[in-house]
Amino acid sequence: MKKKKVLILGKLPPPYMGPAIATQIILNSSLKDNYDLIHLHTGANSSLRSIGKWSFSKLFRTVGIYLKLIRISLFQRPDLVLIPFSQSTLGFIKDFFFIALARLFGRKVLLQLRGSNFQNWMKSSTPLIQVFVKWSLRLSEGVIVLGNNLKPLFHGIFEEKKVFVVPNGGNYDLSFRVKRNDLVRVLYLGNLQSSKGIEDVIDAISILSEKYAGKFSVDVVGNWRAEKTRVLCMNKVEENKLPVTFHPPASGADKMKFLSDADMLVFTPRAPEGHPWVIVEAMAAGLPIISTDRGAIVESVHHGENGFIVEVESPSAIAAKLELLIADANLREQMGASGRKLYEENFTEEKMVHNLSVTFESAMGSGR
Repeated sequence: MKKKKVLILGKLPPPYMGPAIATQIILNSSLKDNYDLIHLHTGANSSLRSIGKWSFSKLFRTVGIYLKLIRISLFQRPDLVLIPFSQSTLGFIKDFFFIALARLFGRKVLLQLRGSNFQNWMKSSTPLIQVFVKWSLRLSEGVIVLGNNLKPLFHGIFEEKKVFVVPNGGNYDLSFRVKRNDLVRVLYLGNLQSSKGIEDVIDAISILSEKYAGKFSVDVVGNWRAEKTRVLCMNKVEENKLPVTFHPPASGADKMKFLSDADMLVFTPRAPEGHPWVIVEAMAAGLPIISTDRGAIVESVHHGENGFIVEVESPSAIAAKLELLIADANLREQMGASGRKLYEENFTEEKMVHNLSVTFESAMGSGR
């Protein structure tokens, strides 16, 4: 039987960001056994520092991407086009042309939201932009969100059956093992920026450093997004002699080693999130997790079961939960095992592929 063609728009790493990692995992997954996957790389940024900055070169690259979409629509004739869309006005206008071109050439469109800031952006936009966005979204067959608690973001735009839930999922070369390290290893893994909560983590370590000196260490792995944040965090570490080691961004086997060696993950974003890959990876590694209630995180981190959900921008709350986990190896083991079980039941590649397949069939089978 001939496979249906699905065109997937999306960036690929580098730079390493959630949406780019998601595209890479989907393209390499067993989804390609069920569908003829076509990929259109939409990245116009060569590094994290160029994101959000306008340039003629980025404009020309974007026009080139539109032309590639037209060629694929005309000659390869995909049955469905999956388009992630931005949660900013300029970004959405760029994505609108992907939607419009795909529809112009008779392709069915399925949208994907890889975050949770949609309503905040809409409320801050002018009435004209709000009308434009809602009209544009309705050109599609529906939208994918990363968690059940994100479905209300599209209330009044799509009927409920057109809002599909597909959490992130992946298979990793990681296995749960009991760790009884004398020196407890805390891991922060992500882009190093204020919105991701790195400053709150450093302040929390400062609170604990004297009481638990010599009993724990912290590995901070990621890319600095702003020089001001880098200087602020490094100065605090140096001035207070904190047990923190900064590492450059890690991927592949290097990232898996950090996860395998760690005793727990702390990732406490301030800003809206989707379903961070680092949370899925930490669960696969059997790590208890300290995080915040952002996006779909609470659907993976169940407070008191496989980790803790703390208040946003609260170093004292982070410190209190770190203290519990540093002091109690049995609690770390119990929470890590619970997280691994939750991962195996809900967030593997097989689960994601199944959810995507059901969603694709629903979108392709719907009539306009």
